[in-house]
This record gives sequence, structure tokens and C-alpha cells, in this order.
Amino acid sequence: MEVGAVAAMRYVKDGIRAARLVMKYSRHTLLVGEWASAFAISMGLPGPVNLSSSESIKKWSDWKENYCQPNFRKNVIPENDCGPYKPKHDTEVAIKGTLTESCETGKIEYRSSLIGHHNHDTISMIVIDKTGRIAVGTSTNGATYKIPGRVGDGPIAGSSAYADDEVGGCGATGDGDIMMRFLPCYQVVESMRLGMEPERAAKDAISRITRKFPDFVGAVVAVNKNGSHAGACHGWTFQYSVRDPDMDDVQVFTVLPS
Repeated sequence: MEVGAVAAMRYVKDGIRAARLVMKYSRHTLLVGEWASAFAISMGLPGPVNLSSSESIKKWSDWKENYCQPNFRKNVIPENDCGPYKPKHDTEVAIKGTLTESCETGKIEYRSSLIGHHNHDTISMIVIDKTGRIAVGTSTNGATYKIPGRVGDGPIAGSSAYADDEVGGCGATGDGDIMMRFLPCYQVVESMRLGMEPERAAKDAISRITRKFPDFVGAVVAVNKNGSHAGACHGWTFQYSVRDPDMDDVQVFTVLPS
């Protein structure tokens, strides 16, 4: 139950260290924006630094030249443009909205398929030390072409990562805007607390999301306190790696979508 997180942090390269500093040197859980940067720098991290690279600048320039497409805006005008944007009239939204729910099935049609292998960089880790203590952490640049100010599930405790020494831990990756609505890693740990094996707990957490969002893309990895592990995914073929003291090298596990 020791937690530290940062979000929307600029000018500081190492987000996971900044999050640990919040945990270690503050009574808060989450710091955001430039004040998160200021805190991290005051605690000894290098900065402020320019985090842009020639690759990221080119990607942004190409995106602007393509009329800022793809992007994450919905129910706005003008469409397929760089704005400035304003909301569509309510009647237009009701007729043409990109988020609809079927009264019969309860499933939500989510048409923003912007999360995939080539625009996603989440790293989530679960570690059990020799005394049985469990730590988890997640770091990400966030979704490519996100709206400025967007915070994904990375810094949200219970969504991208969660752990309890008495039970186990979980890490997640995928469409964070959807995943944070379900707190899948909290669900995984609580399911294992109730006796589920990691594989069943992971599949159950993913199925809770896909019942509402069948086009969702994401994955979770579950590890119980004894080191047994399993993954579950939807929308892509997912891989995760494992290393323990008895292994000569890292072992990669491939999980097929359910």
C-alpha cells in the first residue's frame, strides 16, 4: 500500500524514478504536470531537459501535415482537421456519435482503434524479492497523438499495476482510457485473494472489459505470491518475459487473444 505516481510530467526523462520519489519523500500518491517535474528535479533527478528527438519531431510534423490525423477527439467540428474545435450540436451527437450502447447487449461500440503495437510503449514490471515483498511499476509515454493533458492508466493505482504481499501482483498494458474504467489489476489481485489461479484471474479481468468493449485492445499479467504467473489479452497477441533465480536467462511467454 505504498504508492507514488506522476502524470503529464514534462522535462524529466525518468518517470518511474520520479514516481518512486513521490512515494519515498511525500505523503501524496499522485503529482501531475510541471509541478511533478519540479518535485522530481528538487529531489535530485536531472532536468529540465528537452525530451524531443529527431524521430519524435518528424512523427509530430508528419501528423500535422496529415491534418492532425489520427486523433482522439470525437463529437467535434471540424472533422479531420487540426481545429480549433468546438462541440457538435447535441442532436448531431445523438445521431452520429462515436460511442453507442446497445440496449439489448449492453456492449459499447468504441471506434477509436488508436492503440496498437506501433504506437504504444508501456512497460509494466512485477518483482518479488527474496523475503516475499512484492513491488510493481508501470512507465509509458502515453498514447501517440493524445490530446494534451491526457492521463492514461499508467499512474492509476489498480489499473496498470497493483500488488499485495499477501496475494501477488499484476501489470497491464493496452488502451488505458478503457482499462482504467475497470481497474483490471486490482481485480486480478482480488480474484487471486479469493482463490483464483493467475490464469483464471487474468482472463476474468480481461473478460470484464471485453463484455462492454468488444473492440478493446489490451493485456494483463498476473503473478501470485508463490511466483506462478499467467497472462491474458484481447485484440492482439501478447508477449511477456519472466526471470527467476533458477533460470539461466529470461524466458518469453506468448499469449494468444481469447
